[in-house]
Amino acid sequence: MKIGDFDLQSDGVFVIAELSANHNGSLQTALETIKAAYEIGANAVKLQTYRADTMTLNCSKDDFIIKGGTLWDGKSLYELYQEAYTPWEWHSELFEYARTLGIDIFSTPFDKSAVDFLEQFEPNAYKIASFEITDYELIRYTASKGRPMIISTGVATLEEIEDVIKICHEEHNHDIVLLKCTSAYPAPLEEANLVMIQDLAKRFHVTAGFSDHTLGITAPIAAVALGAKVIEKHFILDKSIGGADADFSLEKKEFAQMIKGVRDTEKLLGRVDYSLDAKKQHARRFARTLYVAKDIKKGDILTEKNIRSVRPGYGMHPKHLKEILGKIAKRDLEFGTPLHSEDIL
Repeated sequence: MKIGDFDLQSDGVFVIAELSANHNGSLQTALETIKAAYEIGANAVKLQTYRADTMTLNCSKDDFIIKGGTLWDGKSLYELYQEAYTPWEWHSELFEYARTLGIDIFSTPFDKSAVDFLEQFEPNAYKIASFEITDYELIRYTASKGRPMIISTGVATLEEIEDVIKICHEEHNHDIVLLKCTSAYPAPLEEANLVMIQDLAKRFHVTAGFSDHTLGITAPIAAVALGAKVIEKHFILDKSIGGADADFSLEKKEFAQMIKGVRDTEKLLGRVDYSLDAKKQHARRFARTLYVAKDIKKGDILTEKNIRSVRPGYGMHPKHLKEILGKIAKRDLEFGTPLHSEDIL
């Protein structure tokens, strides 16, 4: 599966810097954030495309007031989204700037009108947010555009994940990434359940990844070790600018450290390969082999006293020791000489 020119099977882990509300209302900040994401090696920047009135109702009834120990307690949903949204009139410049730099850019649409709007930019993927996984019509409409679907599963039931996979397939869209996600902001480490990444890939026969809301960089790196092919993390230039998502976002230095950790983990994981490359062959000079441990005269019997398995690795394989014991030396063999088959009668 590819996102643009990036092959998720052969090119490594696809790292997404989530801009979200971290422009804090400034187009210039948004542009500088995209540049910073490019400079530290992120593969993509992701926007969110909605308006407050496409997300919720402008209503102050209790149902619409945020509570429960979140960062936004006391605000209405409408107030939060009005504060956090990325103006649609910015999108053209943001897409153009990212592409000029050479970093991928796409967005999360939150309703059909956002999909229609984003189509003009021909994004390489669409992201479905955790809380929109129940909006089957949005998922169907987005999948129908034929672009890779990256879907967060934070609040989804097993049945809902099965449903959205089926919906995508019904729209002939099989390019699906499911992201393990804990929909808490910030998310406690003990609720990350990263083992789900492997299960998502195996159970649904899709590419799996991780959308991270924990603090720090440990969780994304651990996720890569468990098979995540996509990592999404909120990115901010400077937390001091504030904003709805600032508290659980990474600044440039820390995000760069996360990317380095991801790339180092990729190197550590490597691939299944039992062959001996040149380096391994060279290192085998320190492996044990059979050596003459005591001067041997032609015609002497080979014994455990005059033949031993020792380092270095220039003699016969030690697996032959038992079969050569009791045999006759074909020539004089000096102490410290590697034993070879041609030395034995």
